[in-house]
Parts: sequence; structure tokens; C-alpha cells
Amino acid sequence: MSQYVSKKELVKEIVKCGKDPAYFIDNYCKISHAQKGQIPFRTYDFQKELLQKFNDHRFNIILKSRQMGISTVTAAYVSWMLLFHREKVVLVIATKFVTAANLVKKVKSMIKALPPFFDEIAKIDIDNRTSFILNNGSKVIAEPTSPDAGRSYAASLLVVDEAAHIDGFDELWAGLEPTLSTGGRCIALSSPLGVGNWFHKTYVGAENGDNFFHPTKLHWSLHPERDQEWFDQVTKNLSRRKVAQEYECSFNASGDTVIHGDDLNKILAACCEPEHQTGFDRNFWIWKQYDPEKKYLLVGDVSRGDGKDYSVFHIFEISTMEQVAEYRGKPTTDLFAKILYDAGKEYGEAMLVVENNNIGFSVLEKLIDARYPNLYYSAKGTHEYMESHEAENVTNSIAGFTTSQKTRPLIVAKLEEFIRNELITIQSKRSYQELKTFVWKNGRPEAQRGYNDDLVMSLSIACWVRDTALQESARDLQYKRTFLNSMVITNTKLNTTIPGMQGYKKGESFDKVNAAKQMYDDFSWIFKG
Repeated sequence: MSQYVSKKELVKEIVKCGKDPAYFIDNYCKISHAQKGQIPFRTYDFQKELLQKFNDHRFNIILKSRQMGISTVTAAYVSWMLLFHREKVVLVIATKFVTAANLVKKVKSMIKALPPFFDEIAKIDIDNRTSFILNNGSKVIAEPTSPDAGRSYAASLLVVDEAAHIDGFDELWAGLEPTLSTGGRCIALSSPLGVGNWFHKTYVGAENGDNFFHPTKLHWSLHPERDQEWFDQVTKNLSRRKVAQEYECSFNASGDTVIHGDDLNKILAACCEPEHQTGFDRNFWIWKQYDPEKKYLLVGDVSRGDGKDYSVFHIFEISTMEQVAEYRGKPTTDLFAKILYDAGKEYGEAMLVVENNNIGFSVLEKLIDARYPNLYYSAKGTHEYMESHEAENVTNSIAGFTTSQKTRPLIVAKLEEFIRNELITIQSKRSYQELKTFVWKNGRPEAQRGYNDDLVMSLSIACWVRDTALQESARDLQYKRTFLNSMVITNTKLNTTIPGMQGYKKGESFDKVNAAKQMYDDFSWIFKG
């Protein structure tokens, strides 16, 4: 605006700015450019639309790509609110306190760069590094993400930057929400970081109309200065997960999940409703009933007994690793042992593997007392599989599977390998839900806070047993068959025409071959596969 204007025209311009934040920002706000210094802020159409949503809706949640200028637009909106409204309190929270402080710094820089006539409306009165107050009573404060964040304020506007990246924001939000109860607004913005966190749940809930937030998705392609060539250039050295997080606005593919988002999508596509939901609690889901021509693997995980987790099991057809049945519930130890026994019997005396940690020992003892015929045993400390009739005569045998700090990453890696190479078919949505919240945390694979991983660990054990113990057992059996067959073949080629050879010396090759043949006939059941 020209400095040679009447007071009436000036008042008219100020009123126009106060009514329209987009007009105020496009005409008077400046931003810092790395090469050009301070330059006018010219908003794109999608940014103007976003500013309108800030005005139209009390609660906004924005799922965004990087480099869209959304933090800058938000800072400009905060500047407008502080200038043209009295006694407003704006709280800024981010994944790091320094990030929140930087947004406050942006707001301060914009206000200081305004033409002098805006001083007649309001100007900075008290200036601190992470907060400032205008002489109209409005103020902005950067708050750390502590349990007490914002509790001492009645916020007019709460800005949550990179909301998906704030650890434990569910609990933090429970304390922050009451500060907005007197008509306060909220702007939550972030790139995605997997599923199950507050930002993901709130955004999906907003899309489904389950909460009071208004959702906005800002994909990189909305930016008028971005094209496919630009995208290919900036993402060429990034991992698939990083691209999904930073640019594609994909929840499933963006998180630090143990199973990659693309593989999770394949699992979801294969999920279907079970043919039967049975059992005393209707939690025994069956997709395929027992086929006497096939063999089955049943793997169970027993709850700790504190009521926070579940007792679970999966049943797989061994040769294909297709999930045919699943249970997830909270029965007593005695009842779960009976459920395992009956399910194993129903599926042709399936090999039954039970994690033997904690209460698992109690369940295994009950299965042993009930003389379940096909329990999984291994050599203590090695997980070398042995059949039950062998285990009875070996001092270091142990029933069940031991999950430890050493074995946990190994079995989880085996599960990831099976899923990535499509060597397993998972049909349960319950298992899928656990897989998508199963993440790397400080280098350890575990469920996100507030979620369970009982079904996931049972899946992991199943893959491990199938690919190690059972495969090794099958190879040993094949070696035995090959060896005995070779001995029988050799017998047919012996020259028995030499007088006196038969019975010439007891214990020589001919007698050994005959003994081997007799063993094969007498104990043929051993070599059935």
C-alpha cells in the first residue's frame, strides 16, 4: 500500500485484513528466503483453501507431504489471529521443543516485518525467546511436550506440529483438550508415521465422521511447482518407507513397522471373514475344516495372566502355511489347555507348539498329563527339535518353545521373511491389526504402546518351527530313507554264487544288509512322511 493514503482508506484496509486472513497474508506478510532474504508471502490456491478451513472449523487435522509450506501458512494464520483479536492465547507444541520455538520465531518475524501502520493495531510488548506478548493482550507460547503442557492456560488456539511424531500424545491430548473447552481451536498437522498413534487414529476418525476434527490431505502433487520429474529427483535416494512418510501421505507404508507397508496391504487384501466363529466365547475362527489328507501345525501363546494380553493360537496347513483357524481370548489356564487339546485333536493330532514362558509351563503340564500325542519338544538351549518318544529318554529335552532375548529377533525375522516372500497366507483381520502396530522400538520388535502382539509372536514361532525344526526333521527322514534304500539296492547286486559266502562270517556286510532290511520292515512307521 502506498504511504500516501487517507486515514479513512487506511482504516478500510485494516478492516479488510481483519476479515480475510488470506488477503492479509498475501499483501503484507513476508517470509525469510535462504538466498533472497525477506520476500512477500504469496499463497497458492491450496494454501488459501486451508486458511479458509482454519476459519470455518474449530478443529483441523492436516495430513501433509513435506515442502508444502504448511507450517509457514500456520505461522501466518497465528500472526493474523494475534494482531486482529484481543486477549488470545496461542499454544504451540511439537515433537521437539526447539521445533515449537522455531514456529513461534516465524510468527514473531512476520509481525516485525509488517508495515508500520499495523503498530496502531498491535505490536510486540514483551519479547522472550520462546514466547511473546502483544500490547493488545494476545500472546503465543511454545510449550514442551510434558504431561503438564498447557494445563495452566485456556487456549484460544492450539497448534500441534508434527503430531504423529510426538511420543505418547494420547496421554498428552487428554490433558490438552480441556484447555480448549471454552471455544478454543486446534490445528494438528503432520506427515504420517505409521498407524496406531494419536494422529493416525484421529485423522481416520475424522474421515469417518467419528470425531469433531475436519480432515485435510495435502499430497505433494497439489503443489503447482511440483511435477513427476521433481518427485523422482527428490526421492531417488530414499527408501520406500521414507517416501511414503515424507511425500505420499501413506499411513501403512510410512511407519517403522517390522512388516513393510506394501506387504501389510497384501495381507489386508487376503483377509476374509471366517466360515465359522465357534467356541464358548465365539473366538475360535475357522476358515477351513480338517482335511485327513493334510497335516497341521498348531502354535499357541499363553497370556501372562494380568488381563492385559490374550491367550492365542493359530492352526496352519504345514505344506502351504495357509492359516486355517485362529483363537484369541481370555480363558482360564485350565480351559485354554483344554481348548488347545481339543483343537489339536480336531485337526488330526496337529503338532502342538506352546510357548513355555511363564504360565505356558502350566498349560504344557496339563497337556502332558492329558497325554496329547504330538507335542513339540526340543533340546534345552538349542531349539533342536525332537519327537516326543525321543524326548522321554533325553535329560535335556523341554516341552514347548522358549522365547528369549536371543530367539525373539530370530523368530520375528523369520516371520518377516515368510511374509515378504509370500510363503504364508494370513486370513485373519485380528492378526493383520496386530501386524500393522508391530514396530521397531529402540531396535526391539514390539507392539506400539496400548496394543498387543500375542498373535504376531505366535505367527513368528509358527514360521520358525516350520522352517527349522520341521524342515530339518524332514531332511533327516529323507537321509534315512535314502541310506536304507541304497543298502537294499546293494543287496540285490551281491554275488551270492561264491560257495560258502552266505554265513561265512557272522556280522559281515551281507548280514548287515539283511538286518537293515529287517529294520525297515519292522519299523516302517518311523519312515512315514
